[in-house]
Amino acid sequence: MKGFLEDANYSIGLLDEGATLADVIDNCIYEHTHTGKRAFYVGDLGKLVKKNIQWQNVMAPIKPFYPVRCNSTPGVLEILGTLGIGFACSSKSEMALVQDLGISPENIIYTNPCKQASQIKYAAKAGINIMTCDNDIELKKIARNHPNAKLLLHIATEDITADEEMNMKFGTTLKNCRHLMECAKELGVQIVGVKFHVSGSCKELQTYIHAISDARCVFDMAEEFGFKMNMLDIGGGFTGSELQLEEVNHIIRPLLDVYFPKESGVNVIAEPGFYYVSSAFTLAVNVIAKKTVEYDKLLPSGVEQTRNDDEPVFTYYINDGVYGSFASKLSEKLNAIPEVHKKYKEDEPLFASSLWGPSCDELDQIVENCLLPELSVGDWLIFDNMGSGTLGEQSTFNDYQRPLIYYMMSFSDWDEMQDAGIASDTLMKNFFFVPSCIQLSPEDRFSTAA
Repeated sequence: MKGFLEDANYSIGLLDEGATLADVIDNCIYEHTHTGKRAFYVGDLGKLVKKNIQWQNVMAPIKPFYPVRCNSTPGVLEILGTLGIGFACSSKSEMALVQDLGISPENIIYTNPCKQASQIKYAAKAGINIMTCDNDIELKKIARNHPNAKLLLHIATEDITADEEMNMKFGTTLKNCRHLMECAKELGVQIVGVKFHVSGSCKELQTYIHAISDARCVFDMAEEFGFKMNMLDIGGGFTGSELQLEEVNHIIRPLLDVYFPKESGVNVIAEPGFYYVSSAFTLAVNVIAKKTVEYDKLLPSGVEQTRNDDEPVFTYYINDGVYGSFASKLSEKLNAIPEVHKKYKEDEPLFASSLWGPSCDELDQIVENCLLPELSVGDWLIFDNMGSGTLGEQSTFNDYQRPLIYYMMSFSDWDEMQDAGIASDTLMKNFFFVPSCIQLSPEDRFSTAA
């Protein structure tokens, strides 16, 4: 089983019921310990199938358009494409990736709020017409480079609890929508719908009520200008929890039935990214260096020191960091929780520890403070829920290698895909059978040829 982030050729190991994700990780660590300790991912693609079934059960008929930037690895894109999901692309390279899967242009949306003229022209040539817009300068740029564009006006939303992000970076006001429609009318550009986005960190789901109500106002406004609106994009922000999905559905369903009933002809779509891929990928990293530090330097500011001065405090450096798989640490609060792979006794002492990436940069901190048993150079740490925002274009700081990717799927998930008639011949060629990971000999283990 092999696969690189930039490699379109990949394989998916089919695991029988006697093999688990933990077995796959154990075998990969065994191999890497003997061939070169390189960080790697294990991706359970069956979880994408389960997430899609969950979406259809709760959110149908809202069609998902997956944001490619969340995870652009070939296994993910091909599985989602086979499931009939649309794609939200933010660049030419993402549009090209999706087109290579044979996805129809009608199932692709160009969502970058700040588009390059050359990439707008690429979208026009490729027949990708639906794109978002939130200001008149962007509107004029689109008009010059894509006469057949169909625009979704991106309107701003606010978290009424004012918890973390009161004002979104992108999105226009209701007042400005009228100005944009006047400009679009003059330029001969079609406006076909509205987009909004409610952050996954928003604690108050009532925000959806305000956003959908605002969207209805924009639709009514569009009628005055003669625009035929037929699409509402409710954005992303889905955490991956079935409970949150049901709570969102409980809030929005009555409003959609009133404001955008089926007979209105408005297609409602969403952009669930984190929802699909986060839980599907596990990252394994190796400890490459270790040192003892002073405890007061490890503690966050304002935290009282409550330890015995005789206890050691450790700083560990691992072979992946914020310039790679933990890049989202630089822009958001990624809650990275390490799990020690090696077995240790329940009564083994735990020590204050911090984890850092390989760059030796002051920004390259993965975990500021945690309790771990004492580790040695060469030990492995496991991070769950690493599938979103971590697998895409990454830097190779100081020539550290990108993590390998091992795809897997259980036989039951594979059977479910076949029974549903969504397992294409093109996809099936990538599968191979793994009788039982535990029983594999070293020679039979997954290939990691570079």
